Amino acid sequence: MLRLIASLLAIEPRRLQHILIIGVPIIGGMLSQSLINLVDAAMVGRLGDAALAGVGVGSYASFIVVSTVMGLSSGVQALVARRHGANHSHSHIAEPVLAGLTLACLVGIPLTVLFYLLAPPLLPLFNDAPEVSDIAIPYFQWRTLAAVFIGMNFVFRGFWSGIGATKQHLKVLLLMHLSNVAISYVLIFGLPQLGFYGFGATGSGMGTAASMLLGTLAYGWLTFRRHRARFADCQRPTKASLLSVAQLALPNSTQQVLFALGTSVMFWIIGQIGTQEQAVGHILINLSLLLILPAVGLGIASTSLVGQALGRQDSDDAYRWGWEVVRVAVFIMALVGIPLWLMPQEILRLFTPEQHLIELGTWPLRISGIAIAMEVTAMVLTQALLGAGASRQVMRINLIMQWGVLLPLAYYVGPFAGAGLTGVWILQGVQRISLSLVYAVIWRTRHWASIHI
Repeated sequence: MLRLIASLLAIEPRRLQHILIIGVPIIGGMLSQSLINLVDAAMVGRLGDAALAGVGVGSYASFIVVSTVMGLSSGVQALVARRHGANHSHSHIAEPVLAGLTLACLVGIPLTVLFYLLAPPLLPLFNDAPEVSDIAIPYFQWRTLAAVFIGMNFVFRGFWSGIGATKQHLKVLLLMHLSNVAISYVLIFGLPQLGFYGFGATGSGMGTAASMLLGTLAYGWLTFRRHRARFADCQRPTKASLLSVAQLALPNSTQQVLFALGTSVMFWIIGQIGTQEQAVGHILINLSLLLILPAVGLGIASTSLVGQALGRQDSDDAYRWGWEVVRVAVFIMALVGIPLWLMPQEILRLFTPEQHLIELGTWPLRISGIAIAMEVTAMVLTQALLGAGASRQVMRINLIMQWGVLLPLAYYVGPFAGAGLTGVWILQGVQRISLSLVYAVIWRTRHWASIHI
């Protein structure tokens, strides 16, 4: 089967196998945030439209906070992959990890305090209905309390992905997923037979925070205890190592923050169409974020493959890896898209029993199924360029396309022109396909090959 797929995609079997060895565990790991949000949506959806909309508002607001530390992953991964490819010593390869963990604390702690206190005035900006904000505020506060742990988890992911040992990362994330489902279920619905009746929708935020803490403890044990030889000679992070990670992480974190804010603005735009549209929009956005994870996960694999090739000073191999990962991602996402346009109502019914919400989401989900395979080039090559150190260029392009094109047009098409949720989803698909064309042109120029990190 592997040889057949390799032949179909015009990739050497050994190279396809190498892509999959690194990429498949990352794909499993990339289920993290989207799977957490979908689990919340599936459980909270049983509590009604207001609870689902409240958790949606809290999720997108917490995504903004989390995004401030997400760039640490790509910064650590790019440095580790480049040094690993150049056969540097264990201590030199591990140095960015200690710098990343330090930055996660320096950035995460003050942001946690700030956003926790700002929750009451901030959350009603997304939806001022009292029944929605009363749920969104405590949910957001609990999710915010886990920001430092999430930042550390991203640093650990960058390290294990950079050296190609992605199975370690997957093991921890499976633990986090299972614990999140179990803890959140109990905290949402309680154990009535034992006299505990749960916290409702707020319990899902509490369960998520607990699973993030558990993940950090597991990562720390796996990294520093089971593999302590890698860190035996490491000292406290120097100013130079902190600056190296920060310089790579800052553009990506800025992009991630503004992407998260843009996603929240999109959620607000959908809310201007109607509360029902906002409720189903929460499901659609999180389902889309989940379904594109194979492409994003393969893109993160390309970060390591491109970075390692450039560490060997082989830019031709780096260029080749980029296109080969794109072909694998297009193939996989074409398969993923088939159920979306064949059985959209059956998929939506997994997340809500409300038929009117299912009807609202049917055509947007079909549109996602048709467009998803054509969008993935941007997802892969974005990560490949991060592996080459082109984080500032990636930030500029993504921000222009999201804030300069998508969001203004979405507001005009949806609430203003009356095209509704379906019109917004068509526009979003066109924007993402256009972004793929832009990144394909950039990758072909090879200007990224001369970047030094």
